[in-house]
Amino acid sequence: MDENAAALLAEQINHAIDLLKADLAALETRLEHTTRLAEQQLADLERISADHEQRLRSASDGVTQLKVYSSLMSGSSSVLSIAALVKSFFGM
Repeated sequence: MDENAAALLAEQINHAIDLLKADLAALETRLEHTTRLAEQQLADLERISADHEQRLRSASDGVTQLKVYSSLMSGSSSVLSIAALVKSFFGM
């Protein structure tokens, strides 16, 4: 193998190494971008989940309050009915 062939082979190997380095750098950039995108999507999903949980808690609290108010109104209506019955019984 003469000197020119060896120089040509060395140049081809160096070029192949440069191409591999460029491919590796591109893959690392894509991986970094994909990782950041996945982290952002996870953060969005966590935020949405927390929002849904808060809405469910608010709805549940509203239902509980409605049941309490309904029970109180029903109870006070019964008390007024009993008072009216006692009043009419004693002729007041």
